[in-house]
Amino acid sequence: MMKVSQAFQPCHRTSLIRRLCLFTLVLLTTLVAMGLLTSVFETNGLTALELSLLLLYAILFSWICFSFWTALVGFFVLFTQRDRCQISASIRDIPAKTPLQSRTALVMPIYNEDPQRVFAGLRAIATSLMQTKQQQHFDIFILSDTRLPEVWVEEELHWQALQKSLDGKMRVFYRNRLHNSERKVGNIKDFCAQWGDYYDFMIVLDADSLMSGDTLVKMTRIMEHNPKVALVQVPPQSVNRESLFARIQQFAGNVYNPIFTAGLNFWQLDEGNYWGHNAIIRVKAFVAHCGLPKLSGREPFGGEIFSHDFIEAALLRRAGWQVWLAYDMDGSYEEIPPTLIDYARRDRRWCQGNLQHTRLLFAQGFHPINRLHLLMGIMSYLASPLWLVFLIVTGIDAYWKEQMTPVYFWGETLFPNWPASYRIEMTTVLIVTLLILFLPKLLALILVLKDRARLSLYGGAVPLISGVVLETVSSMLLAPIMMLFQTQFVLAILLRRNINWMSQNRADHHTRIGEALLVHGWHMVLGIGVGVFAYRYVPDFFWWLTPVLAGLVLSIPLSIILSYASLGHWARQLKLFLIPTEMQPPDLLQDLRYWLHVEQHVVPAHDNRFIQVLAEPKVNALHLALLPAHASAPDKRYRHYLQGLVYQLLEEGINSLSASERRALLLDRETVLQLHTLLWGLPAMAGSLGQLSAKELP
Repeated sequence: MMKVSQAFQPCHRTSLIRRLCLFTLVLLTTLVAMGLLTSVFETNGLTALELSLLLLYAILFSWICFSFWTALVGFFVLFTQRDRCQISASIRDIPAKTPLQSRTALVMPIYNEDPQRVFAGLRAIATSLMQTKQQQHFDIFILSDTRLPEVWVEEELHWQALQKSLDGKMRVFYRNRLHNSERKVGNIKDFCAQWGDYYDFMIVLDADSLMSGDTLVKMTRIMEHNPKVALVQVPPQSVNRESLFARIQQFAGNVYNPIFTAGLNFWQLDEGNYWGHNAIIRVKAFVAHCGLPKLSGREPFGGEIFSHDFIEAALLRRAGWQVWLAYDMDGSYEEIPPTLIDYARRDRRWCQGNLQHTRLLFAQGFHPINRLHLLMGIMSYLASPLWLVFLIVTGIDAYWKEQMTPVYFWGETLFPNWPASYRIEMTTVLIVTLLILFLPKLLALILVLKDRARLSLYGGAVPLISGVVLETVSSMLLAPIMMLFQTQFVLAILLRRNINWMSQNRADHHTRIGEALLVHGWHMVLGIGVGVFAYRYVPDFFWWLTPVLAGLVLSIPLSIILSYASLGHWARQLKLFLIPTEMQPPDLLQDLRYWLHVEQHVVPAHDNRFIQVLAEPKVNALHLALLPAHASAPDKRYRHYLQGLVYQLLEEGINSLSASERRALLLDRETVLQLHTLLWGLPAMAGSLGQLSAKELP
C-alpha cells in the first residue's frame, strides 16, 4: 500500500475553521435579513401574524442562505483552483498506467427497466474499461429485481448476448432475485452476502448510470491508496435527454452544479454524503457497518428505510471511516426524467425517504455533519409547505391591513398623523432574498465565461447567457408548481399514505392533455382562484403574487409544451441549452449510442417472451440454467397452485394470467420443463401460441 500524498494530509485540521466560517456567515446574513424584515412591521409591537412571518422567514432564509454561501465558497474554490483538500489529490503523483492491486465489482440493481438501455450502457462501460487495459480487475453484476416475466426473459437474452460479445475479456454475472424484499437495499445486501468476500470494492450504478473506464480506475486507485476511506461519491452529470424540460434541467445542472459540489466538499471534507449511485464503496466496511435496521411502526415513517444512501454514509462515518465527494472528477453520467410529471413522481419517492430520516436524525453516534446532511434532505421537501404557509400568512396579514381604516388624528392634535411607509424596507428585503436565490447562477455563469475552452462547449457567450436567462424564467414558473407538488407529497406522507415501488419512466415521451389535466388541473384552479381573490380584495398584494400565480395558471400548457422532444431539438438548433457532452461527446456516450442501435438487433424481436421461453429450446435452456437452485418449491399445496395455473393457461390462454402468475410459472423448474414438453407436443404449435386451449392437447 503506497503512502498517501503529503498534499492531502493537512485537510483534516482545516475542517473546524471552514465550518465555523460558513455557519457564522449563514447566521450573520440571516440576522441582517431578519433585522430588515422586523423594521417593516409596526413599532408598537408584533402581532401574532407578524411573529409567525418572522419565524417562517428565519427558517426559510437560513435554508437558502446556507445554499448561497456553499455556492459562493465553491465559486472561489473553482475560480482560484487552490483547494488542496481533494480526495483526488491523494493519487496525483501516481502514474495513470500503474496496475491496480484490487478487485472491484460494478453492481447495477435493476427493477423492470428497459433491457436494451441497461445492457447498452453496460456494453459502453465495458468497452471504456477495456481501453484502460485494466478490465481484468473489474467484474460486472446485473442484480435484477424485475417482476415482469417478459422483461425478465429479455434480460436473460441480453445478458447472453453481452457475454458472447465480450468473449471472456470481462466477466458479467446476472441473477434475478427470488424475492425482492427490502427493495434496492435488499438487492445490494444479497450481493454482499453471496459475492462480497471476493471483492475489495463495489461501484454502485443505477440503470441509467454511465461511468468511463478512466474514472472507474481512478476511483479504485483512490480506495487502494487511502485505506481509511470507505466511500467516494463522484457527482454525475445529466446527459442524453431530448425533451425541452429535460434539456433545461440538464443545462442547469451542468452550469450550476460545479460550484455547489465544490462548496459542499469545502466544508464537509471526509464527512461527505452518499447519493446512492455512481460511487465506490469498500465492501468490508459496508458489510460490517451498513446493516440497516427496520424501523418500528408502519410505513411511511416506519418499516424498511427508503432513502438508504444518507444513512449508510452516516453509519460508515460513525464507525470511523472517511466518506468523500470527488467533486473534481468527471466521466460520471446519469439521465434525468423526461417530463415535469415524471420528475415529480420520482420526487414523491425521494420525499418519503427523506422525511423518514426524521426518525434517525438523532440516532446515537452520528457525526454532526451527517445529522446536517439528514436535516438538509428533510428541509429540501419541508421547505415547500413552509413557503406555502409563508405566502398564506403574508396574504392574510395583507388582507387584514387592507381592511383597516387609517386614523389620521389622535386626541386633540391639529395635525394629521400620516401612516409610515415601509416600501423601501420591504423592497430591500425582497432584493436581498432575490440576490441570495439568483447570485449563485450569476457566479456559475461567470466561471464559464472566463474559461474560453469551456465556453465554446456551451455554444458561445450569447447562447450561454440566453440559456441562463431562459432557464431562470423557466425555474421561476416551475417553482410554484413544484412547491404544490412537494406540499402534496408531505401532506400525503403525514397522513401515512404509502407509495408502491415503481420503476421510472426514463424514455422520452410527451405529456398528453388528459394526463396534464388530471395532474395539474388543481394547480390551475388554485392559481386562478387565489389570483381573483387577491386582485379583488388585496390588489397591492396581487402584484407581489404574480410570479407565483403565473406558473400555477400556466401549469397545464407548461407541462405539455416542455415535454416535447421536438422543441428540445429546435432549441438545440438555436444553440440553446447546449451542454459540453453534446458539443464534444466523450467516447463513452458515443459508444452508448452505437450499442443502443446494436441492442435493438442483437436480441431478435418476439411477440411474447413468455411464450418464447416455453417454446424455443435455446431460450428455455438458458432460462433453466439461470434459475436459482432453490427456486422450485416442494410444497404440495404450491404444486397444486402451479398445476392450476398450467390448466388455466391451456384452457383460457396467456391473457388470463396476471404478471405474478406468469412469473410463478417461470420460477419453477419442473413447471417450465412440463410446459416446454407440452407445447412441443401440441398440433397447434405452428399457430398462435397465445391462444392455447385444452382441446388442442394430444
